[in-house]
Amino acid sequence: MTTLAPSRRQVVAGGGALIVSISLGGTRTLAQGPQTSPPTPPLPGSLKGAPMLDSWIRIDADGAVTVFTGKAELGQGIKTALLQVASEELGVAMPRIKLVTADTATTPDEGYTSGSQSMPNSATAIRNAAAQVREILLARAAERLSVNVERLKIRDGIMIADDGSSVGFGELVGNDVLHVAAQPTSRFKEPSTYTVMGKPIARVDIPAKVTGGVAYVHDLRLPGMVHARVVRPPGYGARLAEVDTGSVETMPGVLKVVRDGSFLAVIAGREYQAVRAMWALAQTARWIDAKQELPDQAVIYDYLKKLPSRDTTILNRGMIASSSSVHSATYQRPYQMHGAIGPACAVALFADDSLTVWSHGQGMFPLRRALAELVGLPPDKVRGIHMEGSGCYGHNGADDAGGDAALLARALPGRPVRVQWMREQEHSWEPYGPAMTTGVTAALDRGGNIISWQYDVWSNTHSTRPGPAGSLLAGLAVASPFPAPPPAVIPQPEGGGDRNAIPIYAIPNAQVVHHFIPDMPLRVSAMRALGAYMNVFSVESFMDELAKVAGIDPVEYRLNHLDDARARAVVRMAAEKFDWRARGASPRGRGRGFAFARYKNFAALCAVAVEVEVEHETGAVRLVRAVAAVDSGQAVNPDGIKNQIEGGVIQAASWTLFEQVTFDRRQITSRDWSLYPILRFQAVPERVEVHVIDRPGQPFLGTGEAAAGPTAAAIANAVADATGARIRDLPLTRQRVKAAIGV
Repeated sequence: MTTLAPSRRQVVAGGGALIVSISLGGTRTLAQGPQTSPPTPPLPGSLKGAPMLDSWIRIDADGAVTVFTGKAELGQGIKTALLQVASEELGVAMPRIKLVTADTATTPDEGYTSGSQSMPNSATAIRNAAAQVREILLARAAERLSVNVERLKIRDGIMIADDGSSVGFGELVGNDVLHVAAQPTSRFKEPSTYTVMGKPIARVDIPAKVTGGVAYVHDLRLPGMVHARVVRPPGYGARLAEVDTGSVETMPGVLKVVRDGSFLAVIAGREYQAVRAMWALAQTARWIDAKQELPDQAVIYDYLKKLPSRDTTILNRGMIASSSSVHSATYQRPYQMHGAIGPACAVALFADDSLTVWSHGQGMFPLRRALAELVGLPPDKVRGIHMEGSGCYGHNGADDAGGDAALLARALPGRPVRVQWMREQEHSWEPYGPAMTTGVTAALDRGGNIISWQYDVWSNTHSTRPGPAGSLLAGLAVASPFPAPPPAVIPQPEGGGDRNAIPIYAIPNAQVVHHFIPDMPLRVSAMRALGAYMNVFSVESFMDELAKVAGIDPVEYRLNHLDDARARAVVRMAAEKFDWRARGASPRGRGRGFAFARYKNFAALCAVAVEVEVEHETGAVRLVRAVAAVDSGQAVNPDGIKNQIEGGVIQAASWTLFEQVTFDRRQITSRDWSLYPILRFQAVPERVEVHVIDRPGQPFLGTGEAAAGPTAAAIANAVADATGARIRDLPLTRQRVKAAIGV
């Protein structure tokens, strides 16, 4: 039974309360006497934070359908997948659905788009909301057409009875019929009836990106828009002592020079005018060096381990056992940058005492709170609208650019102000992925099985996202600076530096300790996969080392320690598709490697097998091919899942083989692509295969970050196989490989 709601106006006028019940299952006979009701299950996904159905789905009188999500498209294909989910459960063709993403004026607040949570949270919410909307409309259509619900079919937003009579969605939505509370359970369509979900639908965000359309915030052009550039200090902690603005203010096109403490910028009518003025302004600026020395990069890992840490035991199972066969290893990862191909950019408009910011930040609602504090406005006077940026998974300079734009728009009301960072600013000032070090010791029995495991990880925080205004560069630079929030631990089971530090393998005695280092020598924050990239690299490299000690094939060794059926299926599929068992004599310098992980130990499962070629004379490593298997639960768009795993393999290969932030005692030195090399087209593997294990009826599992750690470990394992030298420090540069093999 469906109880239809009166309008919100009627409720307010009547001064009463509205209780709406939607029963999507069968009826239950109530026994006589007192009953103990079972606890109400929680709302699924992000419905917990936005429980009204019309927060997610709007249907207009003309039948137009709009779906809302607080998540942002970052290149992960989420627009396409969410449209597929809504289309399938509503019974409306995808092209007829408009999707609105991450807009603080219209969408639910889903926090950050991070942690591979869009499908488990937002897609789950939209799926449940769409299914419940469908059932409400079916009940209303049955009443309108005087037929049983079972006699109705839905065809592209039209309810059609078996006698041919019909009624459209738009005719059924009066009186705020969708302004009702969502229920914990929904009647979903059977997977066997799917026509949209589970199909490889082409991504809706791609056409504009390959045809020169408006795809990114960098492409946004508003009437009357002006351009701005910010002058950055020479290094961390430097303060602006004085600046001569007179000559710059008279330069062609310059509209205003803005200074607020150490925040220094220029606004001009055209972009290159702003760039030239920025260069001139930088020449006249005098900075006071805060004498904030950076650590010696040559001993950065020792330096980090000597800093005070807050130690937490996140796994303590059994007792650390003794054995005659004990193996230990230490692994190290440098600071690495997001290296977005398009530098950070934002557009802001201050008008009528309100601020609107277009940004590629990954959390519009948290950014709105930071911007409101920065410019002194109540949050309801600030609107954040997400637009894609050209590059980056994680917290790069996008939010900071939004802060820059907000201050400059306030300084020039009534004109949209576009701010874009320069390449050297992006490389020098973005928050990096933290340097990390891990140590692991294992004891084996006589059969080579792991009987004891001790794992330690040292890391800074993995998130300094907004947040308060003090999390923005502009907030720290203004004359009355905002306090920087203290670095915080991301608790388990999500984890930050300790994400995936707990081994998924069946080990009877295990202890894992997270050594959280609050002091941050370099600015750091979230980077794709957070600590999972390093922890999976360490765990899976060590598993290969143990397999060699035990004299057991690396794939077989993992299977010997896995008791989860889905994990075993992923490992076996990757090995089978790679043709792991059919190994003949490898050409000189060729090697193969394998690795597996379940992201965060509860998201997507991914196994990767790779083949590499190592040039003996130079130490250069080339990834020849990669084969991956992935279990993402119910697959909404198999092609989208493949996109994410393929992209994850390529990005992780770049991190693992090339990427490392460099610095001296005063400043970042890897300020351009020549000093921060990334994987180029000629280094892309000849072949990347991805095999998706679909699990119809199972929950959606986050996939975007699942391939990062396994790829890194698989490459390192393959290099060890090719050269006989185990390299435990990232990246595996040609210099490091050459030194390891003694050439």
